[in-house]
Amino acid sequence: MELSDILPPERVLCGVSVTSKKRVLELASEVLASHDKAGFQGVVFDSLIARERLGSTGFGNGVAIPHGRVKNVTETMVLFIQLVEPIEYDAIDGKPVDLLFVLVVPEESTDEHLQILSQLAEMFSDKALCRALRECEDKHLLYTLVTDWQKDR
Repeated sequence: MELSDILPPERVLCGVSVTSKKRVLELASEVLASHDKAGFQGVVFDSLIARERLGSTGFGNGVAIPHGRVKNVTETMVLFIQLVEPIEYDAIDGKPVDLLFVLVVPEESTDEHLQILSQLAEMFSDKALCRALRECEDKHLLYTLVTDWQKDR
């Protein structure tokens, strides 16, 4: 699966300013639930927070991949966020986070969820890509950097 299949351009946020892990997860929930029924935002947020309680999704090197499973979701929803300033995130390496790829999948999803997480881990291990993502100041270019990464492989 290519990221462009699940990441619409409007779910790439460039130059976001937040002050905490909780606030960035609230923002992610707002964006992912923006076109859905009332109350869905809280369900998404609760799923992301529940996963964080199991252990931080701070991947290291300034990257986090918050993810969760949500009942009654029929398709994978993703969001990429580039922060203006890094925030404390309890990442495995103790470094603050400024790049986040948020993933919400159907409750019964297993293989697809793991494949996407694996792909994201590989993508964010690319130091040149992470540097380019951090330096980018244009939402459209940011989208292209994320979605074209696979084509360059």
